[in-house]
Amino acid sequence: MISASIDCGNSVYSIRRAEPRDVGILVDLLADDPIGSTRETTNPDARTIYDNAFAKIDADEAQLLVVVTTTEDDVIGTMQLTFIPGLSRMGATRMQIEAVRVHEDFRSKGIGSAVLRWACEEGARRGAFLAQLTSDQTRTEAHEFYERLGFVASHIGFKKSLS
Repeated sequence: MISASIDCGNSVYSIRRAEPRDVGILVDLLADDPIGSTRETTNPDARTIYDNAFAKIDADEAQLLVVVTTTEDDVIGTMQLTFIPGLSRMGATRMQIEAVRVHEDFRSKGIGSAVLRWACEEGARRGAFLAQLTSDQTRTEAHEFYERLGFVASHIGFKKSLS
């Protein structure tokens, strides 16, 4: 059971494993930016798609989907960690960080930094050799944020749609 607290100035937030009841707010967080709004839908008719995806994530031991909550258990952030075992780097496990979001009302309070520091600690605790993430080329502010936290833009990524 994942349960952690992060101290951000005058406020304390909790990190816990996401639950089925969180899916709606997670979709809202993912859709609440210029890029996410083109990929996600908050239409209630599509909820089954997200519920099914959540069930797959939650059942996979290599996945850790977490939420950041206020003391009232209001979800204000999220991220997904994927642990990828490999042969390279002498059998090292990598931790992929995806879908990092903090609700706009809670940004610039140190929450994103604290959550990513926690993620790196959790990754190390689980035996990951390194943490990696990707970020859309247009998210220059996010790139600066990740660099401030010690991430290095060391590779060029490629994607290909399979649908």
